[in-house]
Parts: sequence; C-alpha cells; structure tokens
Amino acid sequence: MKLPAFKAPVFKAPAHHTGVTSRVGTWLGITFGLCFVTGLISHGVQHDWVWPTRPVGLYRVTQGVHVISGVASIPLLLAKLWSVYPKLFERPLVKSVPHALERGSIFVLIAASFFELVTGLFNAAQNYPWSFYFPTAHYAVAWIVIGALLVHVAVKIPLIRRTLEPEPPEKPLLSRRAFLRTTALTTGVAVVATAGVTVPWLRKVSVLAWRSDGDLPVNRTAKAAGILVPQDWRLKVGTRSFSLAELQAMPQTTVDLPIACVEGWSQNATWTGVRVSELVGRGDVRVESLEKDGLYRATTLPEAFAQDPLTLLALRLDGEELSPDHGYPCRLIAPNRPGVLQTKWVTSLEVRG
Repeated sequence: MKLPAFKAPVFKAPAHHTGVTSRVGTWLGITFGLCFVTGLISHGVQHDWVWPTRPVGLYRVTQGVHVISGVASIPLLLAKLWSVYPKLFERPLVKSVPHALERGSIFVLIAASFFELVTGLFNAAQNYPWSFYFPTAHYAVAWIVIGALLVHVAVKIPLIRRTLEPEPPEKPLLSRRAFLRTTALTTGVAVVATAGVTVPWLRKVSVLAWRSDGDLPVNRTAKAAGILVPQDWRLKVGTRSFSLAELQAMPQTTVDLPIACVEGWSQNATWTGVRVSELVGRGDVRVESLEKDGLYRATTLPEAFAQDPLTLLALRLDGEELSPDHGYPCRLIAPNRPGVLQTKWVTSLEVRG
C-alpha cells in the first residue's frame, strides 16, 4: 500500500515571518558578539595578556558585560528558535550538498550556543555538575559558536536584506511587531533581574542576582583551600623575610578597589596594607599562596601592576584584620585584575627577570 505523500503544515503566525527571524537574529548576533569579545578579554587577562592597570574598574565592566550579554542571549535564542522551528517540517530534508552543509552548521550553532549559555549560567552560580574543566571547554566552544554564527550570517545575508518589509494589512492576534516587543521586554527583564551582581545600583531590583549587598563575597574559603597558617609564618621576599608584625609596622596605604570575579559579580572594598612596590624591585613578580594545590595557587604579577601605587599586599579589609576566608595573614589586591588573580594567603613574592 502506497503511503500518502508528506504534506508539510503551513505556519502563518507572524512570529514565524522571516522579518521577525532577521530582527531577532540581529539582536542575538549583537549579544553573542559582545559576549564573545569580552570572553576573549577575560581569557586573555587570565593567561598573561598585556593588560592596563587603569581604569581600575575596566575588568569589572568587561566581565560584567560578558555575563549580562550572555543572560540577554538566552531569551533571544529561544525567540529565534521559536521563529524558525517550522523549517523542521520543510521537505525535502536535504535539497543539495550546500543545503546539507547549511543545515549541519545550524545544528552545530544551536548545540554549541546552548552549551555556552547553560554552562555559563552554572559557572556564574558556581555550580559544576560536570567532570570537564569549565574555562577550557567554554573557551574552545566559544570559537565554534562564533565560527558557525559567521557562516550562518554569510549564508543568510541576502535573505535578511529582503525581509525588512512592512507588516501585512491584517491584524492577527500577535503581530510581528508585538512579538518583537515581547522578546525585547523579556530580554530586558532577564537582564535587570540578574545584572545587580555587577551593576551596584541595580542590586535592589535584581531579584535573581546570585550576589547581593553586604559583606564581601568569598568564592573559596580557607577550609576549602586547606589553609593552615603556621605560627612562625613569615613572608618571603627574595632573600628577605617579614613577620606579620613587621609588615604591620611598615608605612600603610589605604585604597578603594573592587573585587571583580570571572563569574560576573563585583563589589567595592577598602583595603589597607603595604605597597608591593616597596617590597620588591622592578620586574614581574611571582606570587605564591599557602594553598598547596589549585590552578591559581601561584600567579604572576606583571611589572606594571607590581609598581602601581594602588597594588597592595593587603593586611586589612574595611578597617578590620583580614579573616581567614579573605586571605589572612595577607593577600594581594591590585587594580583592574580578575579576582582569581588576587592571590590570598600569600607566602612569598619573587621578582622574575
């Protein structure tokens, strides 16, 4: 018995119009682009890129934009998929080799985009229900996303140009313009609801923010890091060493600097301690922690940062002696550096030629 030919359903809702798809895709391209560029900056800064010490809050801004643009991309991606899902019913499934390649690239783009956005959200919440190393995987897949996106845009540019047409005269229940407004509003709500983690004046209205006002947050506690400060602790600086009392007796400097973490949150704090430039000579400085393991137990402080008058070996936070979780007996604090590079529980400083 011969089966009836497949008849594709007809989708006439304005949300599926190619003009809607093009506009939402343009917005998504902007947020993805911002997320990609700021993600490259974050990765580079953590891997020895040349990075300025001023302005002191530049990393705070770039990483905040990275997380916020990622959050904004989620409702935009869902709206984009809703707009184009009728294409799943087009027949034949594959019309030609170029058409097959185009569909394959779209599948890669969607899968990689969901991977980036979902893992990025989990990272922002510091929840890691996977076994792979997040920074490496996130960075690698970002290149896949941007490559697939560029291919997709290149293929669709002629269609995009043809779809900027006026609305039809009939007024359906949800017009194209209404769908676009709803998408924009949903994206705005998602951003405002979470942006308080990096934009201080939004914290009272960011109901979904995973950081809030109050004490300076802690990503890694002393207990989790296995920190045990010996009673005879001394800071090693080249061939010299200093006790905590000797560091406290040195000229103290107080600065206001933010902690800005890769998860997107940032918060200002007042730090008091000894300028690193008064302890070391010129050159890059290797900073080591009491922490026995961990990717960032030792970091390199470039000479520009080591000689900056705002870079401190901090002994006090907001007027109080550092707590163990904030890096007691001393920690590094420098302008315009990611939080993971603001080494806690410092035990030695060594100038590298």
